[in-house]
Amino acid sequence: MNTRTVPVRRRRRILVGATALLGAVVLAFAVQQSLNAASASVANEAPTAETAAPPAPPQNDAAGSVIAPSEADGVIRDGDQPTVFDTGRVAISNLDPALLEALQRAAQDAAADGLEFRVNSGWRSAALQERMLQDAVIHYGSEAEAARWVATPETSAHVSGRAVDLGPLPTLDWLAQHGSDYGLCQTYANEPWHWELRADAATDGCPEMYTDPTDDPRMQP
Repeated sequence: MNTRTVPVRRRRRILVGATALLGAVVLAFAVQQSLNAASASVANEAPTAETAAPPAPPQNDAAGSVIAPSEADGVIRDGDQPTVFDTGRVAISNLDPALLEALQRAAQDAAADGLEFRVNSGWRSAALQERMLQDAVIHYGSEAEAARWVATPETSAHVSGRAVDLGPLPTLDWLAQHGSDYGLCQTYANEPWHWELRADAATDGCPEMYTDPTDDPRMQP
């Protein structure tokens, strides 16, 4: 028996084992990366509580859509939410001047508490609003249910620049406590992100919230 063949065989077994282990590690890493990518994709498709974005349907470029939304229409993409000071974005600059001024004053004071106002939706073009309404009807299954979340272009406070959807949650908590000092009020009980300017709120407090937009007389045709 050749005694020198034993170490060679051992080295071969060690080499094969090491190769298999390396392959398993690479495979596990690839699977983990795939899972991470899938998780990120789902997170981007659905609004999260942390960003406090409205449960609006996704704006897909489907057949029959009114427009392919763009930043010029006031679109704000997930992960690219501007602050109330980013007036280079039309979603911010086209807001009602009095509302924008109140938002900026509030944001400056909230910054002392380490908070930042992020805008999930501000001014919208009428075309974008119509697109969102059409998508909402499909998403929610009926015009009646869609109306609880998305107004028509003719009645939307976003189209007129009189409303803004804000986040994240700590900012909304701060606004719930201090917003009325700046005339900023939550309008709808089902939309904690939707804020409008009420001139008398600083002295009289915010008016009672509507249950949802269908309860708002301004939303009636």
